Amino acid sequence: MEMALTEAEAAAERGEPPVGAVVVLKGEVVAAAGNRVRENADPTAHAEILVLRQACRTLNTHRLDGADLHVTLEPCPMCAGAIAEARIRRLYYGAEDPKGGAVDNGVRLFDQPTCHHRPEVYGGILEIRCSELLKGFFSARRP
Repeated sequence: MEMALTEAEAAAERGEPPVGAVVVLKGEVVAAAGNRVRENADPTAHAEILVLRQACRTLNTHRLDGADLHVTLEPCPMCAGAIAEARIRRLYYGAEDPKGGAVDNGVRLFDQPTCHHRPEVYGGILEIRCSELLKGFFSARRP
């Protein structure tokens, strides 16, 4: 999660919402990314999507069986869907997202009968640091 936080801080420096993600397979970091929605002018350029794409390219596969994803914020519905499609083994996330999250909040995508893969989910990892980074970023931009 420390590396995901580093990616989130780099995203904030670029003016992006500070979310970072890392894919780990067999104890090795395969990919790391932070949000690039504004930079890429792409609403799908969330940290999770970028890191899953990067990991799949690196491993030359469309499935990440046995891989773990560490992300600083509870994934949204789009990202949760991609996590399920990638067959991520374990999801570790930092801060909960009561408004936009789709894992332990909102639609709880992995609990839906139409979701064919559910990773093990561990929330609240370095939650205070992840949450403070997000709150600080947004409070600095709101009057």
